[in-house]
Amino acid sequence: MAQLYFYYSAMNAGKSTTLLQSAFNYRERGMNPFILTAAIDNREQVGKVASRIGLQADAHVYANDTDLHKLIKSHHEQAKLDCILVDECQFLTKQQVDELTDVVDKLEIPVLCYGLRTDFRSELFEGSQYLLAWADKLIELKTICHCGRKANRVLRTDEHGQAIADGAQVEIGGNDRYVSVCRTHYKMALNQF
Repeated sequence: MAQLYFYYSAMNAGKSTTLLQSAFNYRERGMNPFILTAAIDNREQVGKVASRIGLQADAHVYANDTDLHKLIKSHHEQAKLDCILVDECQFLTKQQVDELTDVVDKLEIPVLCYGLRTDFRSELFEGSQYLLAWADKLIELKTICHCGRKANRVLRTDEHGQAIADGAQVEIGGNDRYVSVCRTHYKMALNQF
């Protein structure tokens, strides 16, 4: 029975690496995974999922107006898809998460989504909010703060490495702009402790 999975974490927990390993495992068994990534995330080449450890794979891109059920159904009709892997799923809209539930329920294809739970203000992304509400399985991937405790928050930093408390929810960046920390160090960095 197909299910909708949400693998979530703070940054640098290996979400993309785990997605790429899953794709490899499917292909190794002669199966056909379908990889999606957000068009907005252009840190690497558009249409690529890449991990910090050097793994990468081609991916189909989605934007806010992409009908994911229609896109996946079209590809599934051309060549049977065995699994859908979605990177940067925090950028999904509520409608797209609903479309992914239809992929699971109507097309009977498992969907594995990988993304951040919260932004740099510790607020839910839209895609994450509805995945937390509607996914069949929730799996936390863990990373650590510089103090050794579990990191469950993400700080956005300026060009001088100072924590930023305000700004647009989405600002694409990697280790140059974001750092994963525990709750204590998050509050300390923002002078909330």
